[in-house]
Amino acid sequence: MTNSEQTSVLITGANKGLGLEAARRLGELGWTIFLGSRDEGRGQAAADKLTAGGANVVMVPLDVTSDESVTAAVRLVQEHTNRLDVLINNAGAPGKIIAPADATADDIHSVYDTNVYGPVRVTQAFLPLLRAADHPRVVMVSSGGGSFAVVTDPEQPVSKMHELAYSSSKAALNMITVRYAQALPEIKFNVATPGEVVNHKFAATDMNHHTGQLTVTEGTDSIVKLATIGADGPTGIFIDRLGPIAW
Repeated sequence: MTNSEQTSVLITGANKGLGLEAARRLGELGWTIFLGSRDEGRGQAAADKLTAGGANVVMVPLDVTSDESVTAAVRLVQEHTNRLDVLINNAGAPGKIIAPADATADDIHSVYDTNVYGPVRVTQAFLPLLRAADHPRVVMVSSGGGSFAVVTDPEQPVSKMHELAYSSSKAALNMITVRYAQALPEIKFNVATPGEVVNHKFAATDMNHHTGQLTVTEGTDSIVKLATIGADGPTGIFIDRLGPIAW
């Protein structure tokens, strides 16, 4: 059993990249980390690495596109705690950059299943445990590519990435987060992007073949900031590591 006094966090897609680095950083704060991973082997390897560094980690097999997997994840977390302080919906799919004229509904649906339906599926399932916490927070990991202000700015590189699935899925996730924040004021719902919008920079991860200019640690600054906000902190905001981002 985990210590009921420790802050607990579930991070989806946490076996690598931003999710793993967020787990490492929050583990260093003494939090109990529920490390969600679709691949059990990679998830256990990541959990073992963090545990060796002194973190309190529980690996949670979790495929955000599966109702059965999410239900099983809730049961596993409940074996260790009667509440969840923070949920970080980090798991994401980049999809393929397909010209809008060639993109099919199936191309878009596969990305939405992870980036939109996944966070809704996980959030809804964990709401009872979140509501049991004194100061629950939910962090949605989005992208500057999900901002209408960014995508319509010709100076932004993403404005020239002509695709439908990824950017629209992140725009949908942003709206979903705002609606959660409005409807559930007892829980802080906020959106983080791992980039630096004003500087046209993004974090180096597998999703972009490590071509980003920011380190994975810098990329998690906004995620960790929103995960650690106080009870009087904001809800329904969109930030990168430098500050607020226009929707």
